[in-house]
Amino acid sequence: MRVVIVHNDYVSANPSGERRVVTDDQANLRAAGVDVVSYIRSSDEIPTLSRQRKAELLIRPAYSREDSQALAALLRRERPDIMHLHNPYPLISPHVVRVAHAAGVPVVQTVHNYRMTCVNGAFFRDGKVCTDCVGLRVPLPALKHGCYRDSRAQSAVMTGTLAVHRPTWRSVERFLPVTPFMAAHLREAGIPAERITPKPNTVPDPGAPSPPGTGLLFAGRLVEEKGIRLLLEGWERSGGGSLGRLVIVGDGPLRDEVERAAGAGIGITYLGPVPAERVDELMREAAVVAVPSLWFEGFPMTVLEAYARARPVVATAIGSVGTVVDDEVGWRSGSTPDELADVLRAVTPEQVAARGTAGRARYEAEFAPKIVTEKLIGIYGDVIEQYKRRG
Repeated sequence: MRVVIVHNDYVSANPSGERRVVTDDQANLRAAGVDVVSYIRSSDEIPTLSRQRKAELLIRPAYSREDSQALAALLRRERPDIMHLHNPYPLISPHVVRVAHAAGVPVVQTVHNYRMTCVNGAFFRDGKVCTDCVGLRVPLPALKHGCYRDSRAQSAVMTGTLAVHRPTWRSVERFLPVTPFMAAHLREAGIPAERITPKPNTVPDPGAPSPPGTGLLFAGRLVEEKGIRLLLEGWERSGGGSLGRLVIVGDGPLRDEVERAAGAGIGITYLGPVPAERVDELMREAAVVAVPSLWFEGFPMTVLEAYARARPVVATAIGSVGTVVDDEVGWRSGSTPDELADVLRAVTPEQVAARGTAGRARYEAEFAPKIVTEKLIGIYGDVIEQYKRRG
């Protein structure tokens, strides 16, 4: 079996779990004997583009001649059995789905976010969940609010793109949402259930877990939608409970607020951005991992990393996170500081040990690389066979 994987990376200054998924998929598929050909672009290329090519960015989300031609040539040369699309924005464009079909190649797409109905892909605006554009053929509220990069001009481009490519998305043979919550979103958007197969993310097995450590760990971007303000306020009101200390790693626009909280003597340690190896060490040293998201996340890699290391997760019961964290493997909280404080105060060492063990068991049964890769290969085979039968 030969698969072409297509993906547009975000800028490297804003690390994304999506690229990790793409990288892991490629490595795991190759290890399983699948012939993988990659077509990867990066938004880091944009500053290096000529003035003329930068001007093309106004239409490129809707149609990229460069990428359509390049991918068509690649498909002719490689003759793959299937194309696996991840993120097409802003350089590649969803038009490559039509290119694949013109070449007689079926398409599956991993659904990491909500870009098919929301121009910023997050269903998050002005500090809260927003679904104003769901069900609209043309997402005009996004244009009104300038939801894409806080720009009405750029939002106009993406609004037009979503409208133009509504039929394109509906031609994809199989959507692979990363959580059941995202699968439900696709059904609500009008995608038939038989064309939706959830396929979770995975992370490499870190080996046998160590006994629970101490404290609560937050590792992620310091932005409002990730719930860092909620965590700081909830932690202060809880007094730390039995956990004792909150350790925060990461960077972002709310860094100053985190630094102030850490300097206020309320049991918070802020370490700034650290390498992945250090995050691994900190997770092993922690008792519990915090994922207090306020938006409809995809499938945060932090949750998987915690489960793999037998660390339970405290999360908000919002969107996808609320479907992958439950009372067996962690704790779910409401989205107010008082609700989070109540959860943190109630955590006991016995629960930490039991729920951490359950998280590791769930990782081994559902999210280990071999399990997820076998599922993905099975999906490929099913889609290829159905496509051949349709002629």
